[in-house]
Amino acid sequence: MDRSDFKNILEKYGQTAFLSMFDELPDKNREAILAQADLIDFSMLEGIKTSKTSQIRGKIEPIRTLRIADYAEDTEKYRKVGIDAIKNGKVAALMLSGGMGTRLGAKGAKGMVDIGLTKKVYIFQRLFENMLDVVREADAWFHVFIMTSILNDEDTRAFLAEHDYFGYRGEYVHFYMQDMAPCLNADGNMFLEAPDRIAISPNGNGGFYSSLVGSDCESVLHNGSIEFVNVFSVDNVLQRICDPVFVGAVIDNGAACGAKVVVKASPDEKVGAMCLEDGTPSVVEYYEMTDELKAAKLEDGEPAYNYGVILNYLFRVNDTDKVVAKKLPMHLVRKKVPYLGYPDGRPADLEAVRRIKEESEKQERIFEGSAVTAGLTTIAPDQPNADKPELLSLDLVHLLSTCLPFEVLREKEFAPIKNATGTDSVESARELLKANGYVL
Repeated sequence: MDRSDFKNILEKYGQTAFLSMFDELPDKNREAILAQADLIDFSMLEGIKTSKTSQIRGKIEPIRTLRIADYAEDTEKYRKVGIDAIKNGKVAALMLSGGMGTRLGAKGAKGMVDIGLTKKVYIFQRLFENMLDVVREADAWFHVFIMTSILNDEDTRAFLAEHDYFGYRGEYVHFYMQDMAPCLNADGNMFLEAPDRIAISPNGNGGFYSSLVGSDCESVLHNGSIEFVNVFSVDNVLQRICDPVFVGAVIDNGAACGAKVVVKASPDEKVGAMCLEDGTPSVVEYYEMTDELKAAKLEDGEPAYNYGVILNYLFRVNDTDKVVAKKLPMHLVRKKVPYLGYPDGRPADLEAVRRIKEESEKQERIFEGSAVTAGLTTIAPDQPNADKPELLSLDLVHLLSTCLPFEVLREKEFAPIKNATGTDSVESARELLKANGYVL
C-alpha cells in the first residue's frame, strides 16, 4: 500500500489523528507500517460510532435441539445422505487455527503442541487423523481450509508440510490468513504498538468467512461443487469433522446451518448455549447467561439452555455468501492491547513521535533504538485499555435464520485444550483421549 492509499483510507474512516502521527515518523518506520497495512481490514472501522449500541440482544427463548435419542432411528439414513454429499465433493472442512500455544507453555501455533506421553502426538495430528477416519468411511477426499494468523502462518505451513499433513493429501489442504482489524483507544483512534507497528488484532471468530472469500482460496470454495463448509476450532482434539451423520441431518432437515452441541457440564460452564433470539436461532454466550436463564426449565423439566455449542458448525455456502455480503454486525470488545508509550504508562503523543524522528535522524537508526532514546517503550497493560473490532460467529448463525442444533456425546466429541492444567486442559484432554482408546 502506498502513502496516498493509506491517507485516503484513514480519512475515510475518520482516523486523521493517527495520520498526523504517521506523518511524523521516520521514513523506514512509515514503510514498515504501509507494508503492515496490506494485512489490515480497515472496513471493520465502518460504523464504529454506533457499534456499541448495536450489541443489545433480543428476546432469548429456548430452541428445540435434535437430541441423540430423537435421531437414533434416522442415523443410517443421515449417514447415507452425508456420505453421498462428501463423495460428490459438496462438503469441505475449515479449521480455525490462528491461535498460539502460549497459554499451554509452548511456542508456535496451538496445533503444533505435543500432547503425547510415550510418543509425539500433536494437536494438528489428532485433527487430521479424525478427518482421515471420514475419508476412509466415505472413500473420498474433501478440501480442508486452514485459517492461520499473522502470528503463526509461516510456522503452520512449514510444520504441516514437514509432517506430510499427517497422511492427508496435500493437494486438498489450503491455507489463508485471518484478516486483522485496527485496535482503538478511548477516543476511537488507532494507535501504535511500536514505532513501526499499528496495534491490530484478529477480526473475531465470525471473520473466518469474509477472510476466506477475500483470499486466494476463494476459487476453491466456489469451484462449483462445494455446498457446505464444516467450521471447527483447532483446540478440540476429539471432534468429528465432516461427520456424515451430522452433514446428512443438516441436509435432510433443510437447514442453512447446523451446530454440534453437547449437554453442559453445569449451568455455569463457559460455553455458549443454543437459543432463539427474537424467534430466530442464535447463541447466548456464557457471560450473558442470567440467573433467570440458568434456572429456566422446559415442560419436561430439563434445563431450557442445557446444550452448549462446541464450535463445530456446518454452513451452507450459498446462504452464507448472501449474509456475509451484507456485512455482519461489528462488535467492540474491550481487551488488553500493548501500546507505545512513556515509562509512566501514558500513551505516545504527537510530540513523542516527533522525538522518535529526531533521534532516528541523529543516530541513523530506526524502530526500537530511536524510540528508547526518545523515552518511549512498548507497554503491556494489566487492565483492558482498548477496543477490538470483532465479528462474531453467533451473528452469522442468527442471520442465517435456520440452524439445526445437533446433539453429540460429550465424552466422545468434546475434549477442548485451552489451559495447561485443570479444566479444559492438556491433562483433561489426555484422559478423554485415553478413555476413547487413543494411545498417547
